[in-house]
Amino acid sequence: MSPEKVASIATTIKTKYPDLPSELRDKVLNTVVQSIDNMVFVEGGQFDMGDFGWICEYDEKDVCTWPCGQEPEQLCNISSKGNDDFVHPVKLSSYYLSKYQATLVDFDLFFVANGKNLYDEEDRKREDLKELYLPNLPAPTQSWQEAKDYCRWIGSLSGYEVDLPTEAQWEFAARNRGQHILFPTDTGNLDYGKNFPIEKEDETFEVDRFAPNPLGIYGLSGNSTDWVNDWYAEDYYKVSPLENPQGPSSGELRVRRGSNILEAPLSAAPLVRRWPAKSKHKYHSSTMSFRCVIQKNELLQHDKR
Repeated sequence: MSPEKVASIATTIKTKYPDLPSELRDKVLNTVVQSIDNMVFVEGGQFDMGDFGWICEYDEKDVCTWPCGQEPEQLCNISSKGNDDFVHPVKLSSYYLSKYQATLVDFDLFFVANGKNLYDEEDRKREDLKELYLPNLPAPTQSWQEAKDYCRWIGSLSGYEVDLPTEAQWEFAARNRGQHILFPTDTGNLDYGKNFPIEKEDETFEVDRFAPNPLGIYGLSGNSTDWVNDWYAEDYYKVSPLENPQGPSSGELRVRRGSNILEAPLSAAPLVRRWPAKSKHKYHSSTMSFRCVIQKNELLQHDKR
């Protein structure tokens, strides 16, 4: 990002938060700049969204390259649910997606800058719980709205159109621009302890612990799920438009994508959409995080150089 753009963001922050201590304004500036710098450009294209099927017997640690040398006589569903069985074409414009999930430390700063109390303030004082509040863990959310508001906050300060990604954008990036891959890791396989959590782990971990997928995006499965922008409807795939689908116009549940650590590896495939959830929950949960997107179908100025 150019010095001129950074200076412009700093001016916006000072205008919006004139009474915020300069040290906190500097932290906000660093968070906004880093958030934009962490965005990965995803070139748009067309892909078949949904459960495209896989050979019925496979080794998750040694997945073949599709179509595994020859077309099998029978394919089995990858997902255990039927809400993603309807494979349908989707054409996406280009966009930017954050390589990391939002972190707890940045989420805390969002609360502090906007005069809100930190969640779990009393629990954070307990020595036996300190590992649950490490700064580089995925940001735990209580509601979809918190995730939405955070991304828009980054957008309002940076001047870019920052939001939550659509469900289609999330899947397209997790599948390395829509390829038929089984797991959104660096290799397409699950190598426990190297690119995926060990099966017995039961707590979330740092957003950059494992290698990214081929597009450079981290943590697409096995840690926290990601809220996306869409309302959930079980039959939406059957009515989804071809170009840049946005999800249903209304609903009662919001979509999350990815898989949390408690469900890994059963739901680690990047096409699984089995996480519809209420928009707001009683507590902040480490299994529900998010990452932001910039809705811009061309390169940002600092990427054109």
